[in-house]
Amino acid sequence: MRKRNFIMLVMVMTSIATQAQLKINFGGKSPTAKLKVAESAVSNLYVDTIDEEKLVEDAIRGMLKGLDPHSTYSTAEEVKAMNEPLQGNFEGIGVQFNIVEDTLVVMQPVINGPAEKVGIVAGDRIVTVNDTAIAGVKMSRTDIMKRLRGPKGTMVHLGIMRRGADGILSFDVKRDNIPLYTINAAYMIRPGVGYIRIESFGATTYREFMDKVRELKQQGMRDLLLDLQDNGGGYLQAAVDIAGEFLTGGDLIVYTEGRAVQRMEYKANGKGIMTSGKVVVLVNELTASAAEIVSGAVQDQDRGTIVGRRTFAKGLVQRPVEFNDGSMIRLTVAHYYTPSGRCIQKPYKKGDREEYALDFEKRLKHGELTNRDSIHFNDSLQYHTLRKHRTVYGGGGIMPDVFVPLDTLQYTAFHRKMAAKNIVINASLKYIDKERKSLKRAYDSFTKFERNYEVPKSLLDGIVAEADKQGVKPKDDEELGRTIDALRFQLKALVARDLWNINEYFRIFNEHSDIVKEGLKEMER
Repeated sequence: MRKRNFIMLVMVMTSIATQAQLKINFGGKSPTAKLKVAESAVSNLYVDTIDEEKLVEDAIRGMLKGLDPHSTYSTAEEVKAMNEPLQGNFEGIGVQFNIVEDTLVVMQPVINGPAEKVGIVAGDRIVTVNDTAIAGVKMSRTDIMKRLRGPKGTMVHLGIMRRGADGILSFDVKRDNIPLYTINAAYMIRPGVGYIRIESFGATTYREFMDKVRELKQQGMRDLLLDLQDNGGGYLQAAVDIAGEFLTGGDLIVYTEGRAVQRMEYKANGKGIMTSGKVVVLVNELTASAAEIVSGAVQDQDRGTIVGRRTFAKGLVQRPVEFNDGSMIRLTVAHYYTPSGRCIQKPYKKGDREEYALDFEKRLKHGELTNRDSIHFNDSLQYHTLRKHRTVYGGGGIMPDVFVPLDTLQYTAFHRKMAAKNIVINASLKYIDKERKSLKRAYDSFTKFERNYEVPKSLLDGIVAEADKQGVKPKDDEELGRTIDALRFQLKALVARDLWNINEYFRIFNEHSDIVKEGLKEMER
């Protein structure tokens, strides 16, 4: 009996193996057929139950992992989150908020947005959403946003606590399209000199930029300080359109070229409204992609001066490959080249994303961020600008005409440790929440605030005391003094942001920025 059972078991195993072999052989010799058979074999024959969708996603990620650092796969949810800041709007109630002690506090309602229209004001605490508590329950910011956002036209019931009001106030808000702006700040930074800071290049950026330029021109702007620091890029066309406003008709802005993609050139259309006057572009090590296109065009066409530090060096063009379920591959298909022919992309090893991600640390370690003499370019990467024939270099990123070292001493170790624990931000939020009305009464205009406001000693002392409570201490009085000096302007900028907007934050912050100050000096030359 045992012998017969053993023979039958061998026959069954042989049959299964033969069937599997037949399926594999049936697949043919093409790489695509091989991949299909592998997926089919695993999903049909593997010993345990598997998630076939995850299996396919992991296979796609595996294929892309061996390519360049910017070829990626994103799920449908990731695609939506990635595209939202670039599309120019989302659907929700329209409030800027922060979390203070596990409670959502409205910092500013969007002007003419759904929340403002029903009477929600800055300082309100949203404690329930559709009768579900969101305060005091340690709910993540992402989960809170999911509850507040929703399709246009749908209603959401909010429970709100307001200083001076008894009990919980009820508001029914109809969700609507909420605009997202990609320009952080635009104002006259000096007589005749405008300042515009672009956070990213999205679907609405060009329109926003043109609106701001016209406004500033009406205020007497002749020259422009264009701030692209920390700008991670975005849509190519937005960058091309903005760069074209500084250049004359037919001027090359950028071109792209790849193995399977023919060279495509983008040129100025000759209708620019900023073709005269000085232009200074501010950049740093986080200026990337589309922002590097603008910087490279201005520099290579000798239209303006680049001030700051060498840019990130992301010069790979991705083409989206969309799937029916909303997921997407962003596949690199070409390189960006500046008008002089420089490739913006820094070198990388295929499949080695970790080393690529450590580029910032390597730059800091080698002294590139703090000392221009530490930056060395190969003579074979030498190029020349198109009008003045100045020497510029390829090999990755845009090297500024005027180098501004990173000030590693601006923020002390004590300051950085407090920031890491959110001590400064939390103290600022609590302060503005408590003093908002009195501050608004005292400073009915930003001009008055900028001129007269001083951060109270009690706020500074409270921050130092809270840091001490959390085991964060300065090493000596000298470090404490330097930290207090930096906190004064940082807190003033944060208070301005929460009383008005991010534009006013930068109006304070920029007066202490080494790159902005150097940009203004360049304007005077």
